[in-house]
Amino acid sequence: MTQASPQILITGATGQLGRLVIEQLAKKVDPSQIIAGVRNPEKAGDLADLGVTVRRFDYDQPDTLDSSLEGVDRLLLISSSEVGQRTPQHKNVIDAALRAKVALLAYTSILHADTNPMQLAAEHKETEGYLQKSGVPYVILRNGWYTENYTANIPMALDHGALVGAAEGGRISAAARSDYAEAAVAVLTSAEQQVGRVYELAGDVAFTLSELAADVSRQSGRPFQYQNLEEADYAGVLVSLGLPEGFAAVLANSDVEASRGALFDDGHQLSRLIGHQTTPFQEMVSRVLGQ
Repeated sequence: MTQASPQILITGATGQLGRLVIEQLAKKVDPSQIIAGVRNPEKAGDLADLGVTVRRFDYDQPDTLDSSLEGVDRLLLISSSEVGQRTPQHKNVIDAALRAKVALLAYTSILHADTNPMQLAAEHKETEGYLQKSGVPYVILRNGWYTENYTANIPMALDHGALVGAAEGGRISAAARSDYAEAAVAVLTSAEQQVGRVYELAGDVAFTLSELAADVSRQSGRPFQYQNLEEADYAGVLVSLGLPEGFAAVLANSDVEASRGALFDDGHQLSRLIGHQTTPFQEMVSRVLGQ
């Protein structure tokens, strides 16, 4: 009797990371093995076009998760984007995964979650603790910062001649979102035993925001520099750009903790996992500038 191919479900599949994981996973396994878990299936037409199965998957509706996880062998739990609601949402998924007897749950956490002082790390640490006690076979992907967290703002910032933040001279080991997606795919499709592993995933070459700004200036040919602000002032700038006050405060705190090393890692686990160097920040700048 032929053993059925493992079914792999990706949560948050219409999000920026989720879409990249689905696209890369479809290049390594038959799309019929992939399930895109999404809150709004009507927004996942492009994923269905790849040949994957689309299922409704809502972290806030635990009663619906059991049917969504039916037949699933491996599950990528991409952390919720709803800061302040993450822990209960993640618990709902973990509980459902236990009932479904999922063979491996991979969770996207944050770099050095067990010791990271950032406010943003608290819910990740809580989720990791719950997962470790849940009885669900797990692997933890502690993702560092996405380079896009900064480069996405470059076009607007160029008009003002400055990139603002509160990270001072802190070195940030960021990598492209696609690098982290590739790492998730590597773990989900690995023939090696992954249960119980914790990966600290970060870019190979760290940079300061001053170095990032200098490269933007070099590539654009325009005056551009990094302007460091006090935490409260930076939070105020983020609010003026339309962010809710609470989330703006969390992001400003993240920058301050980055100035103290919270987003630095030189272990190179990410590049070893994906088999090549992580995307240099200079290349990410080039992409956003259209060069």
